[in-house]
Amino acid sequence: MTRFHVVVPTRRRTPVVLPEVVTDLRPPGHQGEHHLVGRGAELAGWDGALVPFDPGGRDSLIVAAELLRDSRHIEVIAEFHPAIATPVYAAKLSASLQRYTGARLGWRLLVDLDPAVARAHGDFLEGPARYARADEFLTTAKGVWDRQGYTYEGEYFQVLDGGLPPSRTPRPFPRVYLSGRSAPALELSARHADVHIFDPGDDPALVPEGVAPAVRLTVPAPLAATDRAERELADEIRRHRERGITEFLLDLAAPAEDTYRLGQRVLPLLEKEIEHAG
Repeated sequence: MTRFHVVVPTRRRTPVVLPEVVTDLRPPGHQGEHHLVGRGAELAGWDGALVPFDPGGRDSLIVAAELLRDSRHIEVIAEFHPAIATPVYAAKLSASLQRYTGARLGWRLLVDLDPAVARAHGDFLEGPARYARADEFLTTAKGVWDRQGYTYEGEYFQVLDGGLPPSRTPRPFPRVYLSGRSAPALELSARHADVHIFDPGDDPALVPEGVAPAVRLTVPAPLAATDRAERELADEIRRHRERGITEFLLDLAAPAEDTYRLGQRVLPLLEKEIEHAG
């Protein structure tokens, strides 16, 4: 099964220039672009939406919660790094979202941050220790998710007799998206990932057994500019699919417009080809 996710913008693409006489800098009351892209993904038949971690943009978990609240079908993947909170708190927050949104939350754990960005966010961990901490983060979050009396003693996180309260509403653990080509990154995916994200030139054969291979593609120009851009993107997706890629995260230059255009013109064609091939 091939799945398609749109990357949601977390900030204004073009800043608003106000005249000097205007002193009220409160944001306008209309909906932001992230909302329009999420609604477009829902209506156009996309499988999901990725809200990236953006140091200068809106918080990914908050945006993800808004998109989940405003949709019924798409998976919404929040990208964050393990230093954002304790794994127990992240699990509790996510369990609540799963309960109230039909279990449609995904986690994109961002292990490798730019060192300057990491330090600006209070995270001074470097090197292989980042992957060891990510392993403990996911182990602990999964440990408290569906059991009581959970105890864990690690180097970075400790839990004593913990665990989330049971729920009558189904709440599966968020689908975990990881990435990287290094041995520690692939080992982490083998233990915890549902999906491993590669760059376009990477070899999907590296993906651990049982993990779905994905690729993140950047679409540099609005598709509406030319039909040729649609064909070229469809051809690129076909080539990756022939290499075994089953999930695509598309970073669109004009997300609010192209989310609909892709859903109406490109994705249905690809889905028909997949059904015919099967």
